[in-house]
This record gives sequence, C-alpha cells and structure tokens, in this order.
Amino acid sequence: MPAADLALPVSPAFRIRLPFMVMALCLLWASAFSVAKLAMADCPPLLLLASRFVLAGVLMLGTAPIYGVPLKLAWRDLLLFAVLGIANQAAYLGIGYFGLRSISSGLSALVISANPVLTAVFATIFLGERMTWPKATGLVLGLGGVAFVVESRLVVGSENPIGIALTVASLISLVVGTILFKRFAPTEGLWVGNGVQSLSAGFVLLPFAFSLESTAAIVPSWRLLAALVYLTLFVSVCANWLWFRVLAVSGATAASSYHFTMPPLGMLFGGVLLGEHLKLTDFVGVVPVALGIYLVTHSKSPHGQRT
Repeated sequence: MPAADLALPVSPAFRIRLPFMVMALCLLWASAFSVAKLAMADCPPLLLLASRFVLAGVLMLGTAPIYGVPLKLAWRDLLLFAVLGIANQAAYLGIGYFGLRSISSGLSALVISANPVLTAVFATIFLGERMTWPKATGLVLGLGGVAFVVESRLVVGSENPIGIALTVASLISLVVGTILFKRFAPTEGLWVGNGVQSLSAGFVLLPFAFSLESTAAIVPSWRLLAALVYLTLFVSVCANWLWFRVLAVSGATAASSYHFTMPPLGMLFGGVLLGEHLKLTDFVGVVPVALGIYLVTHSKSPHGQRT
C-alpha cells in the first residue's frame, strides 16, 4: 500500500468505493461486540484488549515498510494519534468491555449507535458543522429508535443498569476521539498513525490489566485464538483504518451516523454467535433508525452541498 494511497484528498473513484467501505466498516464493528463476548469467556477483558492492541500496533508498524509506507510522523501527528489511541481504544473499549460483561452484545451495540447524536452536538459547537432541519430530524429519529429498544429491554429487567452506564461512558470517549480527529486532522498517512494509536492504547492498558486481572484466568482455546485474530486483524487494523478514511472525507456527523446501523447488525450477530434472544421490538426500532441515517447522510448544507 503506497503512502500516496493514504493521503486525505478525495478522488471520484474513492467516492464510488465509499459505500462499500462503509458497509464493510459497519459489519466489522457490529460483529466485534459478539466476538469480544466470546473471547471474554476465556480471557479477562483488559488482558484481551491490551494483547489485541499491542499485536495490532506491531502488525501495522511492522508491515509498513513492506508496502513502502515510511515509518515517520510529525510530532504533532504522533501526539494526536497517541491521544486518539487513549480515547478511541483504551478508554472506549476498556470501559465498554466491562459494561459488556453484564449486558448483551446487542444492547451494547445499540447504545454505541447513539454516537451520531452526541457527535452532532459537539461538531456543531467545536467544528462549525451546520445543523439543518433534515439532519436534526434524522438524528431525532435515530435516537428515538435506539431509545425505544433500550426502554423495552429495561422494562423486562433483562439488562444491567450499571453495564449500560459503563457503555454510555465508553460512548462519550468515542465521541471525544471523533471530534479530536476532525478538529486536528493529521497531515500524514493513516496506516502508521493507526499503528501508533493501537500501541499507545495497549501500553496504557497493560498496567491496569496486570494489576486488576490475573493471567491464570486465561483459558487457552481455539475459540479465544480465533476471536483474538479476528479482533486484531479485522477490527483493530482493517475497521479502524476504514473508519478514519471515511471520517477524513465526511463531516463528523455524517460519518458517525453510520453507527445507527449497529443495532440490527449487532443484535443479529448476537443471535447467531451467542444465541441471544431477539425480540420484535428490536426490529421495530430499526425503522426510524434507517430513516434517520438516510436523512443525516443526504442532508444538504445551505449552500447546496451534501454534508
């Protein structure tokens, strides 16, 4: 992968590929909740995350020279990616994995899918993004669909409120990372930056992992190995690179709106991989979510350009 391919300017060919990149990103991120829950049956969450991040960072930085990507970053970009690693990975997933232990993977994906609403508020304040009526309507519809499903699950007492609170905290960390990336957009390639991001997240989590968890709790199994490989290669490496590519060429609100796809996909993966119960209300809430995504991503600014 030549370094030139990682530059941020958008070509017509890239815009054609964008829908396929978004589709792959949504599938990978939605599946990560269920795969992580499978892995946590054999490994404590922080040890799992720290191992995943360190492996992903070593893999990305180790393969960069093979594809002609120089191992260099400006100090500003190095610091930015290190901070993003702490916000987008260490805090977001570290807190989120603790929440995932006491709630279903489908609900975890659902809560995280509220990302676009918080991102829209912060993007309006800190990035100067326009809030049009179609975009605002889409965000309300998306949030309403998510709230409908969460409320129906809490009423029957099938989810842990503390687990939900932890997941909300992890969501806030993800939103902060998104705004930081758009506000201080890096000037150099994303591949090396993502490697730095993963390594910083892994190194931050290692002390907590070894002090709060025991390696004796790890149960070696093919399930754990397969899950770790999937989470490292396809989620930490591929999905994160896709996310920053999409975010680099889209408004923060529009890019984040794709998180609304996580509820149906996350619940579907939870049902297939974990046997989690699927309810009719889960899918009823998907209708306003789908309409909300359409309105947000097809909203036009006052100057006639799509956001």
